[in-house]
Amino acid sequence: MVIAHSNEIARPIFKSTDELFTLYQGDCNEVLPQFENQFDLIFADPPYFLSNDGLSIQSGKIASVNKGDWDKENGINGIDEFNHQWINNAKKALKNTGSLLISGTYHNIFSLGRILQKLDFKILNLITWQKTNPPPNFSCRYLTHSAEQIIWARKSRKHKHVFNYEVLKKINNDKQMRDVWSFPAIAPWE
Repeated sequence: MVIAHSNEIARPIFKSTDELFTLYQGDCNEVLPQFENQFDLIFADPPYFLSNDGLSIQSGKIASVNKGDWDKENGINGIDEFNHQWINNAKKALKNTGSLLISGTYHNIFSLGRILQKLDFKILNLITWQKTNPPPNFSCRYLTHSAEQIIWARKSRKHKHVFNYEVLKKINNDKQMRDVWSFPAIAPWE
């Protein structure tokens, strides 16, 4: 969800023609409480807490990693409190058979996993997105960061989750979908 503070009722900014997918824009902690037991799946791309005045390379040029105040680290307790609040709101918005996909890096993924466990989600998989075109590591002091993780967890330990096994197999050249996905990093404008 894109952060935009508002006291209005959430309005969709996009709906698929088959009406099976709806995209809402807003602060997740304002939007999610408006829905209870309504979603089969929530895909979340929460703050990674990377805005630390660091640098990266984008399109061959050195660029700031700062995205805004909303992405600045506020200590481990602040990160955990933020993640607890939005994941708890997401849990209430999910149907009992619903699941949550959350993307992250080492900056936030451990907090996310810990909070999911505290809120009694069942973690189903840890998916690795292997970027085929990661930005180079120009500091030469670390391994190149070429992957992100996606935690897939279901709301309830006692209810089965929705899993479209055959669809995933079909789009994966008739092979079982694995937990390592390789495709390019997405450009910031996408």
